[in-house]
Formats: sequence, structure tokens, C-alpha cells
Amino acid sequence: MMESIARDRIPPADASSPAASGGRPDAISERFISDVCARLAGNLRLRRMLPVWGRVHIDRQLPFLCVYRRRRGKEDAGTEKLVMGEASYLVATDRADLQRGLGLLIKNIVRAQVKNFGAFLLLEIWEGSQVPGRSGIRAPRPAFRVIASPRSPLGSTVAALETSLGRIRIRGERARVEVASVRSCSPEGLPRLMSDETAASLGCHLLGIEVSPIYRDAERHLNFPIILRTLHRRFSRALQMGLFEFVQSRTTQRPKHYLALGRRSFVKAVFEVDRELARISNDLDFLLAVSPTNVEAAWDEFRRLRFEREPEFIYRRLPLDPSLMKRRLFSIPIDRIEDPALAQVFHDQQIEFDRKLTMLMDRGSRSFLYGSLQLFGGVEPPLLSLSKAMLRRISPKSRDRFTRRGLDARAFAARAEREIEHYRSMHAKVFSRVEVRDDLSGVMVSHGNVLVGSDVRIPPSRVEALLCHEVGTHVLTYFNGRAQPFKQLYVGLPGYEELQEGLAVLGEYLVGGLSRSRLRLLAARVLGADSLVRGATFVDLFRVLHREHGFPRRAAFTVTMRIFRGGGLTKDAIYLRGLQDALNYFRKGGSEDLLYVGKFGLKHVPFIEEMRWRQILKPAPLRPRFLDGAAADRRIDRLRRTTSVMDLLERN
Repeated sequence: MMESIARDRIPPADASSPAASGGRPDAISERFISDVCARLAGNLRLRRMLPVWGRVHIDRQLPFLCVYRRRRGKEDAGTEKLVMGEASYLVATDRADLQRGLGLLIKNIVRAQVKNFGAFLLLEIWEGSQVPGRSGIRAPRPAFRVIASPRSPLGSTVAALETSLGRIRIRGERARVEVASVRSCSPEGLPRLMSDETAASLGCHLLGIEVSPIYRDAERHLNFPIILRTLHRRFSRALQMGLFEFVQSRTTQRPKHYLALGRRSFVKAVFEVDRELARISNDLDFLLAVSPTNVEAAWDEFRRLRFEREPEFIYRRLPLDPSLMKRRLFSIPIDRIEDPALAQVFHDQQIEFDRKLTMLMDRGSRSFLYGSLQLFGGVEPPLLSLSKAMLRRISPKSRDRFTRRGLDARAFAARAEREIEHYRSMHAKVFSRVEVRDDLSGVMVSHGNVLVGSDVRIPPSRVEALLCHEVGTHVLTYFNGRAQPFKQLYVGLPGYEELQEGLAVLGEYLVGGLSRSRLRLLAARVLGADSLVRGATFVDLFRVLHREHGFPRRAAFTVTMRIFRGGGLTKDAIYLRGLQDALNYFRKGGSEDLLYVGKFGLKHVPFIEEMRWRQILKPAPLRPRFLDGAAADRRIDRLRRTTSVMDLLERN
């Protein structure tokens, strides 16, 4: 290898040069190439700046390299991002005096990797011209041109790229893909990265992809970052599918999934963004901020008013300025994230936090409801029909029996402490605590801690179910999320609440504690959320629940209070919706262990699976105890045959 470098007479790097210290080098020197090859030989992560502009990033030993060369004097900002999310990429300037050194660097990278894989793919990506959209549609159509030499043996790889790129849709426009047989797989006007003869002698194959720059308006010099971000995510997925076919058919390796070819290491910017988003989440205790502190006093007032006028609810003073927190939120440099999957999740999280901060600014006003609809949605007709059917089928006389053995707040807190201790024995980093609080109604989990309202009393039939709901699901997924490299998995990915509550209710079923009255309560919450959106008043909903559906006055008040808190919160509809969605997941054969890795929604299951294939996520240290045992196995088996919550009702 070193003889080849010497023959090309690349000047050696001085010990004090930027290349030796990790900065940007003046040239691609012999020492620079030697260092690159040494790291590849040791299967170490390689990340080095290149002269003038650019970088080489190789995650680990891999049989491919994605290349982009930026053209001077041509407006193509953003195109380099399409390769910078891959596990093995090189972006560089097109400056003529650097092309010889760049070619030698690539040749030695190929030689080092071919030893491990038997073959190598060099894939160059560049910008082409825009393809107009269909008549009457302003958005340009995504388009790609896959280029291979006439004698290339990569027919199956080209076909895989053609298929995967053809599935890309941007703003309703499906991509057009052209396959071209051209001798040079490089951009017009630039020297080839490697001749066919050199490539053949090294066991290297060459392909090119020309991309239509739909993410920019060249005439007005405008970039469209949202379109670029969307294209990047989908292009990366398509690229990996094509690379997977190459690896399977041409190399000695047999990865089990195309996602296994994705990145496994991350730059510091990823963890900085993750940390800053987590800090904002820790400062933003949304649910506590929108929960009244005077529920008992409000109930007494409501009774004095003969249930004819909404009582006054008091909320905690905000220990933050939402406007200043928004400034912090949008100063987080998410645009520095190269990985398209993580960038999308972080952007979504940023948007969700922004909406919650806006809701806190609107707390107590009608605008609060509009923010709630954005975050939690309304009530779709099938869910409303299900809730009404449940209210008809379950008798109002179905109630959890209160006896003298019912647990008060401190007794339940003691039981919760013992349950937490069980999980702490499995994972020493479970630091959850239990607090009995006067400013709270009911039981909730906040930042991994169990908060118990001082006035609660839990019937014996509900104790185990409530423990598995709050500790076995919410606390457990919090600490499983903390065991992962990204803090967002304990903070909660955008929209995580729906699956969390669905899993928590399923946990109640698995311990035999999902009573008919509990199901009826979940149905009432859906009805309440729908009534709120349709314009019902506090008193209207209370009367419907009490007079038409037979709920005791206190139970009807509690449901109504939860629905109208803050100015109108549709969150309570997610319990029944989440339960139905979780049932559908199990019916389709989904793995129960996957859902407890952290806090996320069903829409993020593909993201979690991708992170697993890329060997980024760690095994979850905690497993709910209610998933173990013969009785749990039988109940899970029933869940896989269940098509509706109504089936649970029959079995219950």
C-alpha cells in the first residue's frame, strides 16, 4: 500500500501541519493517507477534514463510499447533505490541483476495504437539472439518473436503485428515474475518480446518481430546507436499499437488513442537540402546569352551586417564561445533524415543544383548545362510535367496590415504593421517588417520579392495575429510555403519550385489573373530548355523564374537570385510542419487548427498529413483571387474537 502512495509522489505532512493535529490540511499528503488506511485497517471510525472544503467520514469497515464534489462558481448548496448521512462518505472541492491527491486517497480507501469484502462500490452523486412537475402542480418533480458504464456487471444493483428511488414521493409527486449507460460515471466537466482499468484491478465498481435539485430555486437563489430535509431522509433510505443489494450480491458479507448499513457513530453535535432538548423538557413540566391545584375545593364549590355553574380552577404559577424558552428552543442547531433519521426526530420534537409552550401561554383561554387539537387530535368517528358502544354495553352499576381495606394516599405510596424497589433490584440506576402532594388530584408520573394526590383512595381491585400502569409502564419506560444513548427516549418522542397510555391500560388487563368500570371511564373520556370540541360547556358535559350515562356526580365531575382543564384538553381521548392501536399492533404480530425500550409512539416503531439494526440502541434493562408468567402468556396470546376493545370487554 505504501509503495503505491510513494510512487504518486504525494508530499509528506509536516508534524505541525493541520492534518497531524486534526485540523484542515493544506494537501492530501502521504501521512494523511497513511493515517486513513491505518484507521480503516483497525476498523476504527474515521472522520477527517479535507483541503479547502470537505470531509471524509467512514463509520467502520464498509464495502462502499458515497462521494460528492462541490463545483466552484455553481450554486448547488445543500446537495452535499444527500451523502452526509451515510456511514461512509466523502465530500470535497472540485479544485483541479487537489483532484490527483483526492483520487489517490480514494484508491487507497478502496484497496484497504476490498481486502475485507472482496469487492467495493464507489458511488458518486451530483446535481443535475430540475424536472418540472405535472401540469397545474407548482412543485417540481423529484428525478434521478442512475449511471453505469456499458460493461458494468451491476445490473441487479442498478435495478434495486431504480426501484427504491422510484418509490420516493415529495409533495405528492412521485420520482422519475432514468437509467443511463455512459462510460464515465462522473459529473460533466470533472475528471473521473478512477479509470475503469484501475477500478477493475482493485475489485472496485463505479456508479453515479444525478439528482434533480428540487430543494432549490436557482433563479431566485432560494433554498427550501424542509424539502431538502424530506428528500434527504427518503434518498438515504433508497440509497441503502441499493447498497444492500450490492453487498449481498457482490461481496463476502451478508447483512440481514439494509438498515444495518446505516451509521453507528455520531458527531458531538448530535449529543449537544439531544442534551439541549432534554433540558427544555425537564424545565417544561407540561401536565403539572395544566392540572388544577384546587380540585377538592372546586368540587365543594360546584356542589354549593348546585352543579349549575363551572367552578374556578387554580393552576400553578409558571416557573418559566414560555417566550424565553422558545428562544432557547429555536437556538438549538438541529441543522448541524447529518443523520437524516435523527434530524427528523429532533425537528419534530422541537415543533412539539413549541406547541406546548404556546399552550402554556394560552392557558385559561379558548386558544388552549386549538393547541390541544394540534398535539393530541380530536375524536375521529370510529373512536367515538366505539366509546358510545362501550357506554351502552357496560352497565352504570359496574363499579369498583370500595371497602374499608381501600388504600389511602400514603398506603398506596408505600406499595408504589415497594414496586419501584423491585425494578431497582433489576437496574441500580432506577432512582424514582414517590411523593404525596396536596396540590394534586389522582396519581401521575412526572420525570420518572410517582406523584400521589393526598386525597386519593384506591379500591383493592385497582391497586395492582394502577401500580402496573404508573410504575410498570410509565416509570419503567422512563428508565429504559435513560439507558439509551439519546435522552429523547426518556423525554418521550413526539406524540409518545398515546402509545404509553395504551400500553399502560393493556398492563392493567394483563394483571387482571382492567375492570368494566375502568373501560367505561375510558369511554366517557372520549365522549367528553368530543363534546368539548363540539362546543359543550362544563355543565353540559357533567349533566350528560351523570344524567344520561349514570356516572356518580363525583366521577362525572372528575372526567369533566380533566377535559376542561387549562382551557380544554383533548388528551384523555388517547387512552382508548392508544389501547385500540396497541391491540392492532399485537394482532399483527408486533413484539411486546420493543414497545418498552423507551417513550415513543407507534409511528416511531420504524425509527426504533432502524436504531436497533444500526446497533445504536442498547438492550432495555427492565422488563415489566406483568409480561412474565403463564397467566401473562395466555393473556398476550388472547391479545393477538383480539380485534377490538369490545373483545376485551367480553373476556373481562
